[in-house]
Amino acid sequence: MNTTTASSSSAAASPPARSVWRAPELSLRWWPVFLRNLLVWRKLAIPSLIGNIAEPLIWLVAFGYGMGALVGQVAVDGVKVPYILFLASGSICMSAMNAASFEALYSAFSRMQVQKTWDGIMNAPVGLDDIVLAEMLWAAFKSIFTVTAILFVMLGLGISHSPKLIVAWMVLIGAGITFSSIALIFNALAKSYDFFTYYFTLFMTPMMFLSGVFFPLEQLPSAVRAVAAWLPLTNAVALVRPLFMDQWPTGWWVHAGVLVVYGVAAFWVALALTRKRFRG
Repeated sequence: MNTTTASSSSAAASPPARSVWRAPELSLRWWPVFLRNLLVWRKLAIPSLIGNIAEPLIWLVAFGYGMGALVGQVAVDGVKVPYILFLASGSICMSAMNAASFEALYSAFSRMQVQKTWDGIMNAPVGLDDIVLAEMLWAAFKSIFTVTAILFVMLGLGISHSPKLIVAWMVLIGAGITFSSIALIFNALAKSYDFFTYYFTLFMTPMMFLSGVFFPLEQLPSAVRAVAAWLPLTNAVALVRPLFMDQWPTGWWVHAGVLVVYGVAAFWVALALTRKRFRG
């Protein structure tokens, strides 16, 4: 009886489990994790760069010059622009999404689940929250690295020489952070690499065609356009395209706000789901 009572008292005295939805507990210890990823990736930097920029450049050449010769010019807010400029300003946002997503899905899952790198790191005084933050920032870095290379190619092709491309570059950094955070949600839920097919099929592919990358949103039915207006890629394109045209985007605070909300909310959800996964 005394033993049972003591056990009950001990269980009652134990602190309750901490909520996985608590505020992020972050520190500067994310930096060594980020640096570790950088040092590993540095050995494969050139093949990685070629692989990341090859596909978007193929899209740009095939559709920009091929279809562009048939389409001619496209109206953007009442201004006629060459189709290749229209496509380039959208496809570079799509490249930021793809590069960030691939890194935050396949590479992060390899380090988390397959190689057990995260478990090894947590043997050091580095918390899980710092690891998730480092993975998000690392995926965003890979995204902006890819985007920067593509941007230089576009400059070389003379697609745009607007000085506002510097601002567009900063917007693309924010887009990389947003899409990295979203992808980490699916990384936390995945049991295998096959799970990512759902993300690409049900989220990324529809967004590629509904966000104004290849054609103006005005061509879509009104109901679809209303939904498309709240997609993160749509708002990234809405910010970047006018900058390629040497104009300032109208209603930029709305588009920027949507990206910020997506980024913050997605990181919080990804962190909570990752905490839940490692608690189990």
